[in-house]
Amino acid sequence: MLHKTDYNFRLRDSIIGLQFLFVAFGALVLVPILTGLDPNVALFTAGFGTLLFQLTTREQIPPIFLASSFSFIAPIIYGLKTWGLAGTMCGLAAAGLFYFFLSVLVRVKGSDFLHKIFPAVVVGPVIMTIGLILSPVAVNMAMGKTGDGAIVLVPLNQAMMVSMSALIVTLLVALLGKGVLKLLPILCGIIAGYTVSLILGIVSFDSVAKAAWFAMPNFVTPEWNLEAIIYILPIAIAPAVEHVGGILTISNVTKTDYLKKPGLKTTLLGDAIATTAASMLGGPPNTTYSEVTGAVTITKAYNPAIMTWAAIFAIVLAFVGKLGGLLATIPVPVMGGILLLLFGIIASIGLGTMVREKVDMNDPRNMIIVSMILVLAIGGMVVDMGGVAFSGIGLGAIVGIVLNLVLPKGHHISEQ
Repeated sequence: MLHKTDYNFRLRDSIIGLQFLFVAFGALVLVPILTGLDPNVALFTAGFGTLLFQLTTREQIPPIFLASSFSFIAPIIYGLKTWGLAGTMCGLAAAGLFYFFLSVLVRVKGSDFLHKIFPAVVVGPVIMTIGLILSPVAVNMAMGKTGDGAIVLVPLNQAMMVSMSALIVTLLVALLGKGVLKLLPILCGIIAGYTVSLILGIVSFDSVAKAAWFAMPNFVTPEWNLEAIIYILPIAIAPAVEHVGGILTISNVTKTDYLKKPGLKTTLLGDAIATTAASMLGGPPNTTYSEVTGAVTITKAYNPAIMTWAAIFAIVLAFVGKLGGLLATIPVPVMGGILLLLFGIIASIGLGTMVREKVDMNDPRNMIIVSMILVLAIGGMVVDMGGVAFSGIGLGAIVGIVLNLVLPKGHHISEQ
């Protein structure tokens, strides 16, 4: 007899799979739209990555969906500007290999060592910097400018009407939405902002008219770039810890211990393969989607084969050229409005990580680690070592890890 979490591929589950993809869709396409990657490629790599993850964890497949990771928005934006698409993909491929390295270490040493190398006092502020570094991009876009603020794309008054509509609807749905609607705040925000944009007449449909119905996604292969690897690699720490949280959550939801079987070593390996494959094709790195896990919680649809259907639909949609054309018509202020909340939430998650793990900020050691990560990353410090530059989030993460390993533990004991 099949258990509710056993893999059972049935045609009747295809509609639920499509619904789960719909839940993930807003966040999935947001990353490529923001960073300049191809949304159709992101759809393909999300579907393909999820299938690869399922093949890797076939011993006991968790019902999760993998898609575009928000943690890599900042490095992708910086990378495209600095090294171009192919060079950036080299750095993202290295992030996939970093997951692979972690999975090997977990296999050899067990999962406890992860918390020793990446404690909350390091991971929390690293996650915070990912959100805070991007905040000027969100503000510029909300005001109708390009991310760097150099060019005005939409007049300020119109831009603010659009961005605030998108932001307010996103907030209301997140706070007041019921059932599946509560899982779609980004999608609802995009629709609201887009509707106001249509009323104001700032939407151009040229990209839809030019796009073919059937089109190959613009796949791109990586080109070797050591600077991109060094810049992006440390950022993989945050989503690696996020992965552990995602597996813990789905284990709690389904009452099945996926940390035991297939085990963290295998789920990390699946994530490594999915992320590496995505970067080999020009897509953003993959991560477990909490929105979809939320939908699993509400629907109690624990059969992992439903995620296979979601993946199949993502791959099919990737070849619809008109879809990419339609996504390209979304005005900048729509995304800016949602990003005002999104980047703030990323920073808040970092803060929440430290609060949850009861990091004692009265301890001078912890204060030093957190302050150095925040200031070096957000301040834009650049350290050149033998012609290779360390900067931004990567520099902050490396300094944080080193300080945590070398600074002596104080005798100051938290009151908690």
